Amino acid sequence: MVKGIRHFVAVAAGLAGVALYPAATLAQARAPVAQPLPAGHSLDGRFAALEHEYVVYFLARFPVVATYLGGSAFDPQLAGIDARLRDYSPQAIREENTHLVQLRMRFAALAPAGLSPRRRIDRSVALAEIMFLLREHTVRHHQQKSLDSYVDEPFRGVDWQIQGMTPTGTATYGTDAEWRAVIARTRAVPAYLAIAQGQLQAGIAAHNPPDWRVLEEFGLESTAADADYFSGTLQQIASSDVISVQREALLNDLKSAGDDAAAAYRRLRDFVAATFFVSTDPPRPRSAYSADRFAFGEADYDWALQHNLRLNTSAAELFTQSWPVVEGTRAAMESLARQIAASHGWTVPAAGPGAVRAVFEQVSRDAPRTDAEMIEGYRRTGERLVEYARRTGLFAVPADYRLEVAVTPPPLRASIEGAAYYPAPPFKRSGVGRFYVTPTADNPVALREEHSYAAMPDLAAHEGFPGHDWHYRVMTEYRAAISPLRWLTPGAVEDSSSMWQDSMAAEGWALYAEALLAEPQPGAPQGFYTPEERLYELRGKLLRDVRVRIDTGIHTGRLRFDDAVTLFSQTVDFLPGSCQDAAALKLDVKQLSCSAARAAVTRYARWPTQAITYRLGKEQILALRKRAQLELGSRYSAQRFHLEFMKQGTIPPGYFGDELLRTLRGR
Repeated sequence: MVKGIRHFVAVAAGLAGVALYPAATLAQARAPVAQPLPAGHSLDGRFAALEHEYVVYFLARFPVVATYLGGSAFDPQLAGIDARLRDYSPQAIREENTHLVQLRMRFAALAPAGLSPRRRIDRSVALAEIMFLLREHTVRHHQQKSLDSYVDEPFRGVDWQIQGMTPTGTATYGTDAEWRAVIARTRAVPAYLAIAQGQLQAGIAAHNPPDWRVLEEFGLESTAADADYFSGTLQQIASSDVISVQREALLNDLKSAGDDAAAAYRRLRDFVAATFFVSTDPPRPRSAYSADRFAFGEADYDWALQHNLRLNTSAAELFTQSWPVVEGTRAAMESLARQIAASHGWTVPAAGPGAVRAVFEQVSRDAPRTDAEMIEGYRRTGERLVEYARRTGLFAVPADYRLEVAVTPPPLRASIEGAAYYPAPPFKRSGVGRFYVTPTADNPVALREEHSYAAMPDLAAHEGFPGHDWHYRVMTEYRAAISPLRWLTPGAVEDSSSMWQDSMAAEGWALYAEALLAEPQPGAPQGFYTPEERLYELRGKLLRDVRVRIDTGIHTGRLRFDDAVTLFSQTVDFLPGSCQDAAALKLDVKQLSCSAARAAVTRYARWPTQAITYRLGKEQILALRKRAQLELGSRYSAQRFHLEFMKQGTIPPGYFGDELLRTLRGR
């Protein structure tokens, strides 16, 4: 899964100025020299000016998103953006809505016939982003209940600032100006959280409160954790990182600001506890707030499918169509598991899905014994993946490319359970993305269950190569040809306020990367994976397949929350029994499965439509690839298709499929 901007290991790599493709390698793929516009594209200049104005306005209104994207380098007007937090006050939202309506009218007034094909796509993207924001504010009134956004945003903003700081020594980071920006953003937290509390009170009056799970997780737990971060962890990081003649003054100012921010988080927690809960130990919500309120609703879900994700389908259709896909993947896993067992002489149940669990148990025994061996295993896996792509010609991989694998730094381990990818900020010329793997403290169970050698290729393919790392490196190399509005994440980077259009592209590509390696290639009739590795790839596919069933089900009333938890455990972990059955839960393995399933479904409940973007994004790529193969025949090139796809940026393929095919036909 793609995460945020990180600097700990990335800045030391010194890759910011290294071109992804040597000039002699892919000269034909370089951005073309600007040519005079055809007469029919006379509005492109006006569009470019409006686009820049819109992006600057958006980043100014969403300072933490701006930090994530490196917005301070986008335009001089945004030079101080990292010192700010978003203004969620009712007056600011009203003013923003007025301005967004004006921007929408101005984009709509640029007739598509007067724009070049790429600009027509960009116009559609801008209109969809603006429509999403207006709908969130005026139809869903999400600002009245977005507690997770309010609680997470200040922490994320400060965390991303620190992780994007300038190295000042071998183990120190941050110029005086960068730390002053952190202090300023930290000082803004009390006023920010006071506005958040006012919005929550408005939600109560409008019968639009958060779901009780959000109230518990973010209102009680995350507020306490963030208070500890601002009063303790942040100051510890600064004590290690700050090296300056102004060190004492900076640390004193940060301590004062951090203590005030922590106190504000504790006040918000007290408000949530007194307003929404009868008791907090254990948490027990008041009856008025104990009903499920997470469901998106069918109308909103269908709207999001069409306008946010650019899909021509409905929640009802996806729910119905999802189960045969799940059953097909499970059947493929059982068949492969039996083949693997036979090849090794392993004894497995004669019938039923128990064979899958039995084979996973056997395969997982070949695992690293220490975290150091685990990291080295992922590095070797990365080398195998890159060598395979070069040998089969799937991508034009330059000689100096390699998949970097880094140990997750301590401050990030709370948010990365296993592994994740953190892209470099696209609007900056410095920094490089990194594939992080979190150490287990040499825990033998965790190493076997999550990081066996057979499990490594699928995870490395998704987060690293040819998944997120390769995708973002290629996009960053061609950033001059990608409209800046295609990088935007309207609403938020990754929480309940997010639009998720970027997830269709990024997570769809990463899942496509996993599947691509299973396909036969010249000189590799079985693809990349060994049978054991292929079983883990199918497990990853099954997880994304069942997400479509669960996400559409719980958000449209076709599936109860608790039933979704049981479905997840039974389907993904091949464990019979209900997660509501006390007898079934006596088994440790079932108890652990149900706990993980509940955490997963809770995330899906909080982020409607995000969980479906993996499978549906992958399917859009496969459908587009099939069209290209049919139209181009012998002229089809996997390298060219992959490159042109990645050059479209982080927007759903539904925007650019026809234009991508036109580009391929023209070459």
